[in-house]
Amino acid sequence: MSTSSDDESAAPEDAAATGVEPVADSETGTSSDTDTTQPDTTQPDTTQPDAPQADARRWIRVLARCAAAVAAIAVVAGAGYAGWSLFDQHRRDSSAAQALDAASAFAVTLTTADPSTVDDKVRAVIDGSTGDFHDRYTKSSAQLRKLLIDNAVTTRGTVLDIAVKSAQASQVEVLLVVSQSVSNSSVPDAGSDLVPVAITMEEVDGRWLASEVVVFGAEQ
Repeated sequence: MSTSSDDESAAPEDAAATGVEPVADSETGTSSDTDTTQPDTTQPDTTQPDAPQADARRWIRVLARCAAAVAAIAVVAGAGYAGWSLFDQHRRDSSAAQALDAASAFAVTLTTADPSTVDDKVRAVIDGSTGDFHDRYTKSSAQLRKLLIDNAVTTRGTVLDIAVKSAQASQVEVLLVVSQSVSNSSVPDAGSDLVPVAITMEEVDGRWLASEVVVFGAEQ
């Protein structure tokens, strides 16, 4: 009995019966399951970037920091300027308020006179003025005193309206409308006139003094 020959002859028959062919390796032609994949020997790229590119990036960072610093300085400077502007405006407003009060009082003194108090009036006008107006009034005060006394001139001034024309920290221009009643020995019944006046006030040693007086409509 020949068993091996029967087995060998049976093998092709089994293959034919099943219709399945042995699978062969596509590259080696064998059916081996062994993985023959080669290891990856590629090395990482350690090449440094070109020097010009590195310098460019560094300068971009420097410029970005400079721009941020300039922006911060601009913000601080803007805030400082705004603060100074507010402070300067406050000073002007404060100066204007003080100058208005001083100009109103001076206008009343200037447009009010009485023979019995003429000396007080002259002294008050001289004391409340400065500059060219102070000098001119001082020179003419003796003649004015004589005129008021000889003609028994009595005047009363009242400020009806007052406004600031312009204001600086130490100089303020003021516009006023003064109602002035006037009587004298020739015309005992007092008449009344509206007198527009411009007075320039200057701060001198903490006091607001009149440095210029313009009476509109009067001969200069």
